[in-house]
Amino acid sequence: MGEDCAAALPANAWNWIAVWRRNYLAWKKVALASLLGNLADPMIYLFGLGFGLGMVVGRVDGTSYVAFLAGGMVATSAMTAATFETIYAAFARMHAQRTWEAILYTKLTLGDIVLGELAWAATKAFLAGTGIMIVAAILGYAAWPSILYALPVIALTGFAFASLAMIVTALAPSYDYFVFYQTLVLTPMLFLSGAVFPIDQLPGTFQEAARLLPLAHAIDLIRPAMLGRPAGSIGLHIGALCIYAVLPFFLSAALFRRRLMS
Repeated sequence: MGEDCAAALPANAWNWIAVWRRNYLAWKKVALASLLGNLADPMIYLFGLGFGLGMVVGRVDGTSYVAFLAGGMVATSAMTAATFETIYAAFARMHAQRTWEAILYTKLTLGDIVLGELAWAATKAFLAGTGIMIVAAILGYAAWPSILYALPVIALTGFAFASLAMIVTALAPSYDYFVFYQTLVLTPMLFLSGAVFPIDQLPGTFQEAARLLPLAHAIDLIRPAMLGRPAGSIGLHIGALCIYAVLPFFLSAALFRRRLMS
């Protein structure tokens, strides 16, 4: 039992870099198309809702609706990029391509592989979220100096959502099951977490539920940084995102151990 648990954990603090580098070398061949794909959906939301609905809504929380929406789209972009990299690309490497099986013949453990996949998904989330934030800043909807404070939050957001999605990857028998996670978890979270409209406009019960969601914690850190405002309860939000990042990692590693090694 002890050996099984050890195999599901990282062997050391740096083995995961080999997995990250392997994924990077494969990705850079299609980097431009990948980046454009990650930016397309949040940019459509930003310009479609921002300018269209913004003309009807007016100002929200003391700023233009486009500027308000931009913070939500940065966090949403990180969520989407990390999740899709995990539930599709990582699942393919684990299930169809059997890349993980080949790696396990080396000195790397299953924990090293999972951690490397999470770090790579967080990297893609960082690139996607930063891209949206730079566009918003160029258009004047984000404050240039203070957006730097949002960069580590974007990376942490990506890691948290990749970690959560890794549980789904460990449990799903095939690609067909991922649609349930997208439609029943990610889409409701988008509309409940304050990305599109303020949480305080929701009914009381939904407000309480929304404040437990990882996307809401990410938005509460990213949006004030982009608007040049002080964020409240920083420790609470960072702590919550860390919990969402760490606990699912250990759970997914155990699930993968049962799936691949039994």
